[in-house]
Amino acid sequence: QVQLVEAGGGLVQAGDSLRLSCAASGRTFSTYAMGWFRQAPGKEREFVAGVGRTGASTSYADSVKGRFTISRDNAKSTVYLQMNSLKPDDTAVYYCAAARAESATTTVRAFTPYNYWGQGTQVTVSS
Repeated sequence: QVQLVEAGGGLVQAGDSLRLSCAASGRTFSTYAMGWFRQAPGKEREFVAGVGRTGASTSYADSVKGRFTISRDNAKSTVYLQMNSLKPDDTAVYYCAAARAESATTTVRAFTPYNYWGQGTQVTVSS
């Protein structure tokens, strides 16, 4: 069982930056690929970014590529999402998630392989 707790959301202006963090419980954090998803009002949850077990491999949605950076610190059992040049379209509840991955380089973009989800943190970007 893995518990995930997100932090770092808030209200910012367009062009600002935020860093989200997601702390995981348990001693098996390094066996999971991690991902960030988001869900805006009236829209489906969508993939934002993923990172492999070691942090060496990453994957991004086209809408955030070049602006967001996902990273992880296995010693702290924490995954981060650095968000720069924020836009009003980035407004959503952001969720982190964990997916078991046999390969160290696997990043998971699909929704269904993720076994564990955090409660979400709100990010609001004003224009």
